[in-house]
Amino acid sequence: DKNCASTTILSAYCFSGLFSNCDKLTSAPELPAITLAEDCYSYMFEGCTSLTAAPALPATTLAAGCYEVMFEGCTSLTAAPALPATTLAEDCYYGMFRYCTSLTAAPTLPATTLAEDCYEYMFDGCTSLTAAPVLLATTLADGCYAYMFEDCTSLTAAPALPVTTLAEDCYYGMFKGCKKLTAAPVLPATTLADGCYFDMFRGCEKLNYLKVYFTDAGWGATEDWVDGVSATGTFYYKAGLDVSTKDESHVPANFTPETF
Repeated sequence: DKNCASTTILSAYCFSGLFSNCDKLTSAPELPAITLAEDCYSYMFEGCTSLTAAPALPATTLAAGCYEVMFEGCTSLTAAPALPATTLAEDCYYGMFRYCTSLTAAPTLPATTLAEDCYEYMFDGCTSLTAAPVLLATTLADGCYAYMFEDCTSLTAAPALPVTTLAEDCYYGMFKGCKKLTAAPVLPATTLADGCYFDMFRGCEKLNYLKVYFTDAGWGATEDWVDGVSATGTFYYKAGLDVSTKDESHVPANFTPETF
């Protein structure tokens, strides 16, 4: 019932999976609620392969899992709704547009303080996405960007990542499988966190440029991070980093290391 979804008073899981796999649904109801609840819209339109437009989502303060997997597999969805929220919560956007293969542009993401796993898998498998949103966050959280753009095979440029204080697994697999990405964003952090760059550029077969500021990768921070990148390229690093090891977890095997 589309009318029941238009309420402004929500409770936990209230519309979770409501239209899941309704493959003939072409339009969504209005969702005017400003105050959300845990998992309130999770899986709501999952697998709605005929849905061409998303409803407005005006809430500025989110709840845990509120939009989790909301539009996963909506293969006819070409545009994302505006996402004005500045107060995030754990898993709030987890997998929100996963496998939306017709989505060509990402919405602005204005939040500056992130929550655990908030953007994890958000655009995973969005094979038509050509540009990433500007990432304004200044405070990261564990897993916040994990696999955010995994297998975005049309993405040609990565957003700037200026934050210097990292969190565990914060960029884990962020650009894995982005086959058209040629240059990585400058990575200014001097101290890494466990798993922060794990799998980050794995499978980015055209990636030929890296510039890093860390001098000690630490335990597990860069595991498999450049597995499958370009056969040739340049690796810029600060004096003090040991670049003698060349493999998928260190300096790419055929890259030329140069200090800056």
